[in-house]
Amino acid sequence: MTAVETETGQLKTEADEPGWEVDPDDEWGVAVITTVGRQLKLRREAVGMRAADFGRVVGYGEDMVYKIEGGKRIPRQEFLDKADEVLGAGGLIAAAWEDVKKVRYPKTVRALGKLEAKAVEIAVYECHIIAGLLQTPDHARAVIGAAQPPYSPDDVERMVAARLARHSVFDRKPAPALSFVLEEGVLRRPIGGRMVWRQQLEHLVNVGRLHNVVLQVMPMNCETHSGLDGRVELLKFADGTAMGRSDGAFNGRPTSDPKHLRILELRYGTIRAQALSPRESLAFIDTLLGET
Repeated sequence: MTAVETETGQLKTEADEPGWEVDPDDEWGVAVITTVGRQLKLRREAVGMRAADFGRVVGYGEDMVYKIEGGKRIPRQEFLDKADEVLGAGGLIAAAWEDVKKVRYPKTVRALGKLEAKAVEIAVYECHIIAGLLQTPDHARAVIGAAQPPYSPDDVERMVAARLARHSVFDRKPAPALSFVLEEGVLRRPIGGRMVWRQQLEHLVNVGRLHNVVLQVMPMNCETHSGLDGRVELLKFADGTAMGRSDGAFNGRPTSDPKHLRILELRYGTIRAQALSPRESLAFIDTLLGET
């Protein structure tokens, strides 16, 4: 499709909006986006506005308008806000964002995000990558984009957005207690290039200084390492319940069994004891920054 120039600039097309496609396997997501699209179409037709005219006003190409109305594309918040204004919906269309934003991301990430949003304690040991909660946008994009077979550009952007959305855990009040252990080798790998790597290290230093965050580095010269089986994650909730998972235990599946949780807590606690202290870890990352 050819974009049309208007007084508001070039109309947005699919090429301008990567990562906003609907996952056909996400039944709830499909239902939400289809319902929102149908309401948009009904209101547009009720005021006698053609899709092309409506698109020019909101800044989208006609084809994109049809895809949003047909439940094929996820509308952005600014699109819904503008559509609400143009169609005189009195806030009803704009309010749909509360549902739309929940299905913006893959359902597996949504499930994890819901758990993290409720947790009062989050503890993560990562052995191959920097934990997703700690990744900068460019670092996340480089990590996800390096997968083989490669994801499509749309999928990469959607997964990056989903990962970044989980960062809202840092804005919660009261703040949850967050603990991370990362591998030295991972921190030394310049994923995404030297500038992206440096920005990622700077971000780790900033996050590690937050009052509710404990950040530790597992040094490569550690002679005993209890994390060789892989990733460990523990989430604890205000009601006293907990959930955990580990690559090397219980088939990697999430578990809330008290016996399983004690094993994971023991494993994570031992990993923390073997890692550098939080102060030593921040000093180590500062040293790496000095080498970039």
